[in-house]
This record gives sequence, C-alpha cells and structure tokens, in this order.
Amino acid sequence: MAGESSTAAALRVRSPTKIKEAVLDLISSLPDDILQHILSFIQTKIAIKTSLLSKRWRHVWCGTPSLSFNCNRVEAPFINKTLTRYTSSKMMSFKLHSNLSENVPHLDSWIEFLMSRNVENLSMTLWHDEYKFPDFFYINSSVKQLFVELDCADMRIPTCSVSWTCLKKLTLRKCRLSDEYMAKILPGCPILESLTLCSCDSLEVLDLSKSMRLRTLEVERNRWTLGPTQIVAPHIHCLILTSSQVSPSTLVYVSSLAEAKLNIFIGPSERPIKADFLQDMVLTMLAKLQNVEKLAFGEIFLQVLSLAKLRGVTFPMFKVKALTLKTSISQNVIHGIERILQNSPDLKMLTLHIINGNTIPEVNLDEYVASQGINPDLCWRSKDGAYWNRSRFDVEPKHVVSFMKLMVKTTKTLEKMVVKLEGSYGRFKELVSKTLSRNKNVSIVLSTMPMTCES
Repeated sequence: MAGESSTAAALRVRSPTKIKEAVLDLISSLPDDILQHILSFIQTKIAIKTSLLSKRWRHVWCGTPSLSFNCNRVEAPFINKTLTRYTSSKMMSFKLHSNLSENVPHLDSWIEFLMSRNVENLSMTLWHDEYKFPDFFYINSSVKQLFVELDCADMRIPTCSVSWTCLKKLTLRKCRLSDEYMAKILPGCPILESLTLCSCDSLEVLDLSKSMRLRTLEVERNRWTLGPTQIVAPHIHCLILTSSQVSPSTLVYVSSLAEAKLNIFIGPSERPIKADFLQDMVLTMLAKLQNVEKLAFGEIFLQVLSLAKLRGVTFPMFKVKALTLKTSISQNVIHGIERILQNSPDLKMLTLHIINGNTIPEVNLDEYVASQGINPDLCWRSKDGAYWNRSRFDVEPKHVVSFMKLMVKTTKTLEKMVVKLEGSYGRFKELVSKTLSRNKNVSIVLSTMPMTCES
C-alpha cells in the first residue's frame, strides 16, 4: 500500500505468532522509565510477571514508580520479597489493601520503607482493629496525598507532634475520630488544601479555623456515623456535605464559601422520617448559603424543601448564579425547586441531572403532609396545573418536557440549561430537544450519561 511504513508492511505479511513477537520487540525497545510508567497502572503482582517475558524485562518492574498490593490475595512474605527487590529511590504511589491479621506485625516496617523512598501518594485500607500507626508515620516531608480507611476502628492520638509538611490532600474513611485527634493532626498540616471525612464516627466539632490554606471540605455521613455535628471552616471555598437525620450537621462558620453541594442520606431502616427535624436542619443550612454563587442539591434535600414550602415556611434569598439539581422527575420535589428558583434572582445557569437515586418514599411524604392537615392527593400539583405520574420509574416523555418547561418559566434571568439524562431517560432526548429548541432566551444543552448508583 502506498505510504505504508516498512514496519507495518512487515507485520502485515507475518503470521499471528510473528506479529506478537514483533509487537513485543517494539515495546521492549522503549526506555525503562516509559515501561515502568506503564507498569505503574497495574497491580504489582501482575507487573512482576512481566519479568518472565525475556531477559530485557527481568528487572524492569523493580524501578516502577508505583506499587499496589491487595492483601486479600497477597500475603506478607510476597510483599517483603517485593520491597527487598525494589530499586527505585523515589516512589510516587503506594496502595495497600489488607484484611489479614498476620500482616499486622509487618505494617510498621512497610511504612518505614515507604518513608525511606519518599512516597508522595499513600493509600492504606487496613481492616485491623488492633493496629496503631507508629509515631514515625506522623513525621513526614514527602507525602502529598494520604488516604486511610479503617474498619470503623480508632485513629489513636499520636504521642509525637505531627509534621506532614507537604500534605495537600487528606482523606479519612470509616475511621473513629476524636476531637483531640483532629486537634493534633491539623496543626501539623500547614499546606492542607483538601480534607475528606467519609463515614467517620465520634467527631463532634470540626474546627478548621486555623487551616488557612484549606479550600475543599467533603463530609459524607450515614445512619451509622455520628460526627461531626458542628463545622467551623471560615477559609473553605467548596463544601460537599451529605448529612442524615441521625447525625445532623450545623454550619457554624463558612463565610468564604463559593460552592456548596448538599444532600441527605436516609437508609431503608430509618423510619419514620423525622420531617420537622430535617426541615429545621435544611433551612438552617440554607441561611448560611445565601451568598454562595454555585449550589447543588440532591433529591432528598429537595423533597424536604418541598415539605417546608407546603407548610408555608419562609425561604432565604440567594445570590446563586449556577444551580445543579440531581433528582428524579417527581411531584414531591417540584415545590422545593420552584421556591429555590423564585428566590434566586441572579441565576444564569441551571443543570438538571435527572437520576434515580436515594429518596424518601412517597408514602412517608403523604403521611407527613396529612398529619399537617394537607390533602396529599392535591398538594403536589404545581401552580400551573402540572400533575405528573408520581412513580419515579415510570416517567413519560411529556413529563420530562413539562418538568423542563416549568424550570425555564419559573426563573426570569436564566441563560443556559444543561440537562443530563441518565439511563432509560436517554430515549427522550429527541422529543425534549424538539420541544424546547423554540425558546430563544435560554440555551438548552442535552446529554445522556451511563446509569449510576446514587446514595
């Protein structure tokens, strides 16, 4: 073929076996640092198997910048042997997932080895109640990102002064954290920029007032975790908060917020729904977010706002310019959405991420509004008469269009609407585009996304 390279031409006429050998030769000719970068994306146990390919590959894996071990299938002797053969003086990433009790006696020596190689990205999932991190774990000048997950075990307070001088991102998951532990940790992280606490228990007051460079805070809680109940974070710009009726959060001081993403988690066994309590919690949060320019709300948050709206509760005014709503198309979110839009006179961009996710069952909502003297058969109808099928899994195309038209009609300053249709909603794209394309004041952008599981 004209313009065909000699290598391609040679591969075209060879047998499949010869082609494989030729491709392997081409890869083997790459420099060690490139091969090691490629091997860093796979489990270390698999990377080591490449040493069987040829003499050229025998020691390539030893200098890979990243190591990754899953101790559900890899035992301590294998890890010890691997670290003995490891030759790189600089380690970029180390990941360990361990649930074998026989690994506990080796953990200190492994951590000590990582520190000697100046690891930058350290991720440790340790399901060992009896393990306590050694003090030298808390004295480090190389780690920039740290992820620790425990089996709901204690993060015991170190006896030394903490010195994580290069740490920028800290994620703690399924850990029991005391106020004393965080008070000891935070002063030792002078350049911390991002903090994530996921399903962490026992913490009561999260005081971040002295974390001057912290900009992103994520707190995810469920019915099993009880903290933190108060958040003091005057320097953060972005807050991602998932609360619950079992463990409420109070935003004490968040004066620098520019972006907030809020939702509520309610587990299947959390009945009855504490509607009054949830409304008080949500409205207290909203009062702290009046100056935030970028907001995102999940479906249960919107359902609670709808209940408050039906009761005639006063909502604050907002300066939000970009609003994201992650919700299904249902009657029991529409009142809350309408009021948020009405109280957002500066809104320019609205994103609707239409999903099927965690939600309060309609029977619980109906029981609550009935207890307030409100007819559940009539109250969910919006002001312009729309009354959609309330089943979250049986939405007709006309309901999608009606939902979107109502959003456009409710806000007067909107310039752009982005609609993300998830899963089966994708089949509505043509109808939605055709119906709303006539609106000249608002730019409509539609996209479909793979089905995901929402909590």
